[in-house]
Amino acid sequence: MLLAMSYRAMGDRFHERLAQVGLEPLRPAHGYVFRFLAEKRATAQDLATHLGVTKQAAAKIVNELVEWRYVLREPHPTDKRAQYVTLTTKGRDYLRFADGMWADLEGEMAEIIGPERLDALKNDLKRYLDHTGVHHLRPVW
Repeated sequence: MLLAMSYRAMGDRFHERLAQVGLEPLRPAHGYVFRFLAEKRATAQDLATHLGVTKQAAAKIVNELVEWRYVLREPHPTDKRAQYVTLTTKGRDYLRFADGMWADLEGEMAEIIGPERLDALKNDLKRYLDHTGVHHLRPVW
């Protein structure tokens, strides 16, 4: 429970800072889409499966991100009904920005618990994730 509460606390602090910067009203679901698209382009169905939501819910998220110019749609080469979604330059810039904010939050944690303890915690968590086979960030609704 402490890990879940810590993740929530960091996520809340991240979104508070994001609101202060004055960007679009990005929500955690958007962040999961950014992370997924950082690795590859995807269809709305791919995103729905990854997020654990309906295709319609994924399409709504994609529509918002298209409107804010973080992603764009491209024709699917073999399925005329489907479209690929990819990050734009603005989307990739946002990911770098978000990574910097997460690094700042980790820095705050290092100040509180000490950098050696944070490194040990990160190593222990990596060992646990390797053991479980979980290697991608996915939402838990």
